[in-house]
Amino acid sequence: MRKLLPFIIVLIGFALAGALIVTGPTVQSRPVAALAPLVRVLEVQPRSVRLVTKTNGTVVPRTESELTPEVSGRVISVSSSMVSGGFFKAGDELLRIDSLDYEVALEEARARLARSESDLVNANKAHERQMDLARKQSASASQKDDALNRLKIADATLRESIAKLSRAKRDLDRTKILAPYDGRVRSEKVDAGQFVNRGVSIATIYATDFAEVKLPIHDDELEFLSAAIVNPEKSLHQTKVTLRARFAGAEHEWQGVVARTEGELDPKTRMVNIIARVASPYAQQGSRPPLAIGLFVEAEIYGAQLDNIVVLPRSALHDNDTVYLVDANGKLEIRQVQVRRVVEDEIYVEAGLMAGERVCVSSLANPVRGMKLRLQAPVINTANNTNNASNGL
Repeated sequence: MRKLLPFIIVLIGFALAGALIVTGPTVQSRPVAALAPLVRVLEVQPRSVRLVTKTNGTVVPRTESELTPEVSGRVISVSSSMVSGGFFKAGDELLRIDSLDYEVALEEARARLARSESDLVNANKAHERQMDLARKQSASASQKDDALNRLKIADATLRESIAKLSRAKRDLDRTKILAPYDGRVRSEKVDAGQFVNRGVSIATIYATDFAEVKLPIHDDELEFLSAAIVNPEKSLHQTKVTLRARFAGAEHEWQGVVARTEGELDPKTRMVNIIARVASPYAQQGSRPPLAIGLFVEAEIYGAQLDNIVVLPRSALHDNDTVYLVDANGKLEIRQVQVRRVVEDEIYVEAGLMAGERVCVSSLANPVRGMKLRLQAPVINTANNTNNASNGL
């Protein structure tokens, strides 16, 4: 009996399994329901936008000069501003050269002038006497000619003396080197006691009334900028430029205007340089640092304003001129639009869309016109997604 017990247990198990299979529920096949793709849409809201071109450049001085003495001599004094980074005002004395030799030359020129004036008076009297004698037929023609010649020589000598006196005064004045404008010293190579030669540079200085930034942009970008960019001197309104840079661990911003465009177009890069100008770059305004020369900045040039523009994310554009819309019945519509500009992750659509329409911004694997779509709630309104590049100033 013990030998048959395992077989009995196995048989009972098969019997129970068969009973469960016979009495179990039956599976009924059903057709698989097609699930419409879930998409995100934006509601079309046309508005006015101002086109902005972004570029970058390095700050340079508007005016930079080599400071050179116009006379030679030993330096007897140097201004405390004549150091690298030193500031000065227009008319400040930056350097003084020993003037003793030039004072002597001035006195010599004055004495020479006095002698020339006396010679001219004597020559004029002699000429008048010879003319009087000639009228009385008591003087020869050669004597008359000699008197006239001496008069002309005396007159020329006087004019020469006047010119030399003027040069002597000018040389004496040039022993004091004065600042030509409000500015700053970039570098200097002179000190008291040093002998300097005429025409040899002793310092490099630049003006601080304005700073300029050369901003390269592609020639195609000129289409999106206002007419004031191309001909700023003929425009009543200057084009605004915003400069941004990170300095001393913080982001800072300066406002400027477009001063001019350079006359040449780079034939290789097709880039044209726009010159932005910032007034009083070293003026202190709160905690903002000065716009230092050599600082690398990012720039936004504000161009023309466009009306009735629809701003969409770059993901909404397909094949350069096509967008997907979702109609009132939740079906896909494929439409061609007119795109005015593509800027980074945004597109500006100027024709082809109407206010209130819903644009699909989700990717679709196999889009088919009329296919059913499910909308992801809530619908996003583009009017709430503006940024500085698309807002009017």
